[in-house]
Amino acid sequence: MTGLRYVYAVCRPFTAPLQRQLTGVAGAPPRQLVHHGLIAVFSEVPAEDFAEEPLRAHLEDLDWLTATARAHQGVVDALTVVTTPLPLRLGTVFHDDSGVRTMIEARERVFLRTLDRLEGRVEWGVKVYAEDSPDPGTPAEGEKSAHPASGRDYLRRRSTRARAHETRWQQAEEYAGRLHAALCAHAEDSRLHNPQNAALSGASGRNVLNAAYLVPRSRSEEFVELVDRTKDESGDDVPGMRVELTGPWAAYSFVEEERT
Repeated sequence: MTGLRYVYAVCRPFTAPLQRQLTGVAGAPPRQLVHHGLIAVFSEVPAEDFAEEPLRAHLEDLDWLTATARAHQGVVDALTVVTTPLPLRLGTVFHDDSGVRTMIEARERVFLRTLDRLEGRVEWGVKVYAEDSPDPGTPAEGEKSAHPASGRDYLRRRSTRARAHETRWQQAEEYAGRLHAALCAHAEDSRLHNPQNAALSGASGRNVLNAAYLVPRSRSEEFVELVDRTKDESGDDVPGMRVELTGPWAAYSFVEEERT
């Protein structure tokens, strides 16, 4: 091999085959490097794109970054089907096999400890969105033709709608809290992430819960059913809630602390 080594993840040896036509970053098929009883899954990538300087420049190119992230995620997703991978950061590149082996040796204890903790487990993501209510200054339904009789009347209406607006967000946060508590009771671990920025995510509504849950793979179906059941039971009194479930993923949210 003459290219650089782009490493997706580290895992224990596995026997189940990956998808035959699976390709990764730069269209290269994933390969395996075995060292000290661990496997680094990597692709050979060209130095003109993945050496330090060109890689830094590419990371400023949104289209390139999006395509690379999708290819990276595709390999990690394929690994998640057959084993428990520890995903490495996007753009983890080494000059040669020796560099990959050195990385494994330097982090071997952390890798083994984390694999022991995450073996047979996957990550599920749950997001809750509350649809935006009308602006407090916008006439409510049935009031479109009713003009305020005075400035005081206008301020009264605006104050009433502002209070209703605030009450709605409070109810949404309470709903998200109940859902999170119910899911935590059936997960081995959880992480609360910062709410997503609507301008960046493109999702409608305010993100009031952005959480990840560590669940045994064997209990994933039960967890999915719990999400469906709990969101229906808890959301009856809080209209406008939208719950999004994603996964199963490699346990990204639960390996970060092990990297340091």
